[in-house]
Amino acid sequence: MLCPLCQHPDTGHYHQDKRRHYFQCQRCDLVFADPAALLPAQAEKDQYDKHNNDPADAGYRRFLARLATPLQERLSLGAEGLDFGCGPGPTLSLMMTEAGFPSAIYDPYFAPDRTPLRRQYDFITCTEAIEHFYRPAREWQLLVSLLKPGAWLGLMTKLVRGPQAFAQWHYKNDPTHVSFFSQRTFEYLAKRDGLVLEFIGADVILLQKPA
Repeated sequence: MLCPLCQHPDTGHYHQDKRRHYFQCQRCDLVFADPAALLPAQAEKDQYDKHNNDPADAGYRRFLARLATPLQERLSLGAEGLDFGCGPGPTLSLMMTEAGFPSAIYDPYFAPDRTPLRRQYDFITCTEAIEHFYRPAREWQLLVSLLKPGAWLGLMTKLVRGPQAFAQWHYKNDPTHVSFFSQRTFEYLAKRDGLVLEFIGADVILLQKPA
């Protein structure tokens, strides 16, 4: 079974629960759900429709600020961005725009117009979305290609800590969570793609494309 992120053939069984099996790539360290267990598109969207992401929710804004604040500190005022995987209630794009960093949106279900994917940006945000990627190799390549030289990619996702923690991890129980990254996974991607990598707290990852 090829790794869906780096296409390496050396993958092994990692964990099994009542719903599905999980595998791990021995090169990039990605843990991924059994492809046979991936939800069809309508069932996946039905899960997302249950999300209640309200731009007026102060708690949700505080959550997103853990990425927005350090990212804004690294940007010049007026820098233009894209929120990739904005979900049913785009909020981070509003926060960035309000702070002086105009931000477009894209989401395959809730903002499917692909016009924003035809240009490059000074920054891209992707919060609690990368773990949903069925084909992370394709999506990662797209994200990197949309960055201008010197641009930033800001991610939020919970990181794999090891087999024992994974077995008790609530994060894997969401049926739409299928690609699980570790610190080592991002280190592999940064080295392979020539990106500068920073970890901010437990689940915020910043990568910069060299100028």
